[in-house]
Amino acid sequence: MSHITLIRHGQANTEARDEESYDKLSPLGHQQAQWLGAHLRDSHAHHPRVFSGTLTRHLETAAGMELDAPTQDARLNEIEYFNLASLLEQQHGLAIPSEREGFIEHLPRVFTAWQKGEIENPPESFENFETRVTEALTEISAGAGPAIVVTSGGLISMVMRQAMGLDIPSMARVALAIMNTSMHRLYPIGTHLSPVLFNAVPHLDSPERHYAQTHL
Repeated sequence: MSHITLIRHGQANTEARDEESYDKLSPLGHQQAQWLGAHLRDSHAHHPRVFSGTLTRHLETAAGMELDAPTQDARLNEIEYFNLASLLEQQHGLAIPSEREGFIEHLPRVFTAWQKGEIENPPESFENFETRVTEALTEISAGAGPAIVVTSGGLISMVMRQAMGLDIPSMARVALAIMNTSMHRLYPIGTHLSPVLFNAVPHLDSPERHYAQTHL
């Protein structure tokens, strides 16, 4: 079993309220990716295997980091949060926030309704999301050598739920905490992958880069 480093993509289009508009890096997102790539090269990090989801923001992040062309796997894609939120609004009247702070309460309510099956005809079921994440990470961990995976915050929060037995409110809090271009490492301990690094942003630690420690 090989260790895996998960990377959340750089800052995307924070003004978007739909999937298509959100799926591109902001100028700051491109810069975050470049800084992370430089940090990994300077620290002589060794990741002979590179994977990513198929979303534009994943591929732009990998390119900005100057990684080898990743093996793209749709199972590593983000949940369709805006589509889920739109359905929840239509079916149950929960408005989508107009400001960033509103998502602190909104996200756990979406996750809870989705997991309980209270959203009719979602883009995918919560159970399918759990399954695809498990299958993808199991296959990657079975390969030879360390792997780096460029993906999204919702998927990383699901990985942490599975690794640590988190309930849905805890999973939502994890998702809200994950910063853009943060690193999260899973290491094989016994027969399981266990988190040994969470939300690390050493490339953004210097005072002049604190402004780039973004969550949205």
